[in-house]
Amino acid sequence: MIVDSHCHFHLLERPDSADAALAEAQAAGVEYFCNVAVAIEERERLLAFSERHPNVFTSIGVHPCGQGSDPSAQALAAMADHPQVIAIGETGLDYGNGQGDYGWQQDRFRRHVDAARLAGLPIIVHSRLAPADTVAILRETNAQDVGGVIHCFVEDAKTANALLALGFYLSLSGILTFRNAEALRETVTELPLERLLVETDCPYLAPVPHRGQENRPGWVSEVIECIARLKGLSPEDVAEQTANNFFHCFARAQARR
Repeated sequence: MIVDSHCHFHLLERPDSADAALAEAQAAGVEYFCNVAVAIEERERLLAFSERHPNVFTSIGVHPCGQGSDPSAQALAAMADHPQVIAIGETGLDYGNGQGDYGWQQDRFRRHVDAARLAGLPIIVHSRLAPADTVAILRETNAQDVGGVIHCFVEDAKTANALLALGFYLSLSGILTFRNAEALRETVTELPLERLLVETDCPYLAPVPHRGQENRPGWVSEVIECIARLKGLSPEDVAEQTANNFFHCFARAQARR
């Protein structure tokens, strides 16, 4: 079984791309997906897609750089009251704009952790160029009580161990296959497979050999094959373990498996 733990069907370029990409991925052996929210205004569209395709789960949240509504923790938790919503997020920190005041992102991040606690759901964490602050806020908010996943993990072993100690899963994307990702590959060789997920982050971060193209959920197999080579395992074993990890992380998905 293969699971794409983090994708964005609704952000594909053409309006008809979502259904086509889902069909392609299923033909390639991908059975389950998490179609992750980046804005509250997407909620009805995401839910409608998941209701048409029960193997596509979704989330509720506002991306660290997201625009639009920025609801309270109570409102976020209320909006997550749907069987296809399996997580709060994606949330977290994105320091990609360089030096500045990111206090508002940090407050948004804390609010999402509060919402996850109220909803009884795990969180999907986006962390870009902010490893120390991400770990600090997860510790400060006792986020280990809600659990979740660090999506598109790219950090070093020290950060990985801090996140693993908090009970979080680490999700690997097509970045793992990039030519300049040797340090990440070295880190991944030391990470326990029992705590890893795989993702595409479609339509972003297309893996080798598809670099430069719009990413597709069916290409998550390239990430699986890269992990298998690094760990000396079969792709089938990596696919099965990461799928089991996904359902362990997201209990509401397990209930609808």
